[in-house]
Amino acid sequence: MAITAALVKELREMTGVGMMDCKKALGETNGDLEAAVDWLRTKGLAKAAKKASRVAAEGLVAVATNGTVGAVIEVNSETDFVARNEEFQAMVAQISKVALEDGADVEKLAAATFPGADHSIADEVTKKVAKIGENMNLRRSARVEVESGIVGSYIHNPVVDGMGGIGILIGLKTTGNTDGLVTLGRQLAMHVAAADPAPLAVSQDGIDPAVVEKERAVFAEQAAESGKPAAIVEKMVEGRVRKFYEEVCLLSQTYVIDGESKIADVLKAAEKDAGAPVEVTEFVRFAIGEGIEKEEQDFAAEVAAVAGTA
Repeated sequence: MAITAALVKELREMTGVGMMDCKKALGETNGDLEAAVDWLRTKGLAKAAKKASRVAAEGLVAVATNGTVGAVIEVNSETDFVARNEEFQAMVAQISKVALEDGADVEKLAAATFPGADHSIADEVTKKVAKIGENMNLRRSARVEVESGIVGSYIHNPVVDGMGGIGILIGLKTTGNTDGLVTLGRQLAMHVAAADPAPLAVSQDGIDPAVVEKERAVFAEQAAESGKPAAIVEKMVEGRVRKFYEEVCLLSQTYVIDGESKIADVLKAAEKDAGAPVEVTEFVRFAIGEGIEKEEQDFAAEVAAVAGTA
């Protein structure tokens, strides 16, 4: 029986298993869907589908850089224990290297061929789900590139080299000498990881207008409660908006490394060694699990339910 793309797709939807494994299963069972499901189960692959609905908010953020280009990815797992699994770490490291080429779009990255294999990165993740026994997910990726200069990186709380809980990339553009920029790039990436509040953009122009309007509305409501005249309230709001920009724009933040310089002044000082202007083009900050709603488990209730007393 001919193994059509539609049949492979149907088996994938039934099991959650990768396309290549589905095609192989159908080939082994002469296109019999039910038999193919059983074949996948005997190989331990169909178990992955059952785990796909479980919340994966742990895992690793990984960075990879090569001169003027850098990539950062987040691969989630259900528990921190898996993040310390060497096989999981090796997979994440390989994906981060591929991301140097394909990391600007996570869907494109997932579809890229996993190094040394004949299947995609997405299929490799599915294989690891079946083997290790936890849901996993290549959640997001980003890529930073500069025409000339360097891309700096930093991993906070590293589990192994290049992988940990928070990953930063920052692009430093210059036509000058880049020798001193490697250290500066790492230190600026450290600043992005540690700054409170975390910077939202390099400068005011990069802040999402919707975010600014949301803050303005909050400030307006707070200022109105003062009971002052409308003209005074308006000035109060504008003052708070300016302060908001100062707090969340990277260039106007106080450098955490020395606790006193503004980032803009740090870049000015770097220009002397580089012999040319130094500009932060962009930065990316990934923290593991941010934005994922984690399940709150009541252990006592769980035990009671198992005991049949809940």
